[in-house]
Amino acid sequence: MTQTAGSTDTFDSAALKESLDSVIWDLFPADTYFISNVDKVNVGNTQHQWVFDTLKAAAANKQLEGDAFTAATLLTATRVSNYTQISNKSILITGTHQATDTVGGNPMGRAVLKSMKELKRDMEFTCLGVQGSSAGATGTARATAGVLAWIWGQGADIPGNTVRAKAAGTGANTTGTCPSYASSACVGSTVGTTGTVAMTIADIVEGLQLAWEDGGEVDTILASSAQKNVLDTLTSQATRMIDLSKLDKLPITNSANVIVTSYGTCKIILSRYLGRTHAIGFDLPMWALGQLRAPKVTDMARREDGDAKLLVAEYTVIARNPNSSCAWQWMYPGA
Repeated sequence: MTQTAGSTDTFDSAALKESLDSVIWDLFPADTYFISNVDKVNVGNTQHQWVFDTLKAAAANKQLEGDAFTAATLLTATRVSNYTQISNKSILITGTHQATDTVGGNPMGRAVLKSMKELKRDMEFTCLGVQGSSAGATGTARATAGVLAWIWGQGADIPGNTVRAKAAGTGANTTGTCPSYASSACVGSTVGTTGTVAMTIADIVEGLQLAWEDGGEVDTILASSAQKNVLDTLTSQATRMIDLSKLDKLPITNSANVIVTSYGTCKIILSRYLGRTHAIGFDLPMWALGQLRAPKVTDMARREDGDAKLLVAEYTVIARNPNSSCAWQWMYPGA
């Protein structure tokens, strides 16, 4: 068929109104599991200190009746610290832009909402990461040591509970360390180069066992998408899964939401903010987020013909006793 001669169609009109959805469809993942679930505590300075302790190994203990005794020196507690880190997001919107009719409502309100979500994601990324702590200086920002810096490797000054690839050569054995308290610093963990092998149930059990032997009760494993995919493929009898999010009793074929081991039952949580090679087993009560300044929106001085706001948070990771938890670090094809 052909168009009737003389027809006026949309291609000839200059008076058409635009068709624009009045909603901005956001894709704003903000599932910040760590900072949303650990304790929040107020800290009073840029360096926050705490002490954790351990017991001597159990041993045979039998004494003579009425025998004299010699007092045994107690194990020395460990005093450590972390520094607060400042993270911020700044907003500057002109008066003209705020006066225009825009999709998504008030531009400033939307900018604040979006920036707050971004700030929380930055905090989660930092808190879970391998970054070490730093006191900073006039021209250097302070840094808070992340969880993966606190869960030290087996070769660290204070042995920790990080499990790395064993069949990949010396490159797989790089570990984070924590020097003596005199340095007041927690050194960042080194990822290193690992082999083309994936996490196994034996590795998972090893990490949980290390934490359990130290007195930890790991009940949550936070995993990157790559490591979660590996967990989903485990087929050992010891890794049969149950799904806490469904009420039905149908078999689960490709979902690893809970792992049951002799050293604890752990729910598996996906994290968008962990590096692809990492998973962390948490005893969450042993961790906290110290806040010198909780996230806050502040109105700044007016900037010419526009309004400015600053979102700022000053925070630190508090590893109340890092030996309560464990971590895994693997590299494999596709990671």
